[in-house]
Amino acid sequence: QVQLVESGGGLAQAGGSLRLSCAASGRTLINYAMGWFRQAPGMEREFVAGISWSGSGTTYADSVRGRFTISRDDAKNTAYLQMNNLEPDDTAVYYCAVSSVAVIVTATTKNLHWGQGTQVTVSS
Repeated sequence: QVQLVESGGGLAQAGGSLRLSCAASGRTLINYAMGWFRQAPGMEREFVAGISWSGSGTTYADSVRGRFTISRDDAKNTAYLQMNNLEPDDTAVYYCAVSSVAVIVTATTKNLHWGQGTQVTVSS
């Protein structure tokens, strides 16, 4: 069973940047598709970005496209979410998730395995 631990969250000002990391242990992430989701207070969890198991394909929510970049380093068993030009609406708990079945994680991917989340707060 793979364990996922997110880090890199914190407080940023609008227009600033943060980089989230998702470190996996217990199993190599090679052949796992990976994604990032977020949940703001009082809101449902929403898809942010996904990357294919090969790393060759990525997909983004419209709200973050052009500002966020998802990547992976299989040698380090880690996925990343580079977040630039942050906005107050990006404030949420960010979760890493992986799938051993999907080619790429999207908003509709089922049976994901989740990390515990990391808080991101963006001040105006």
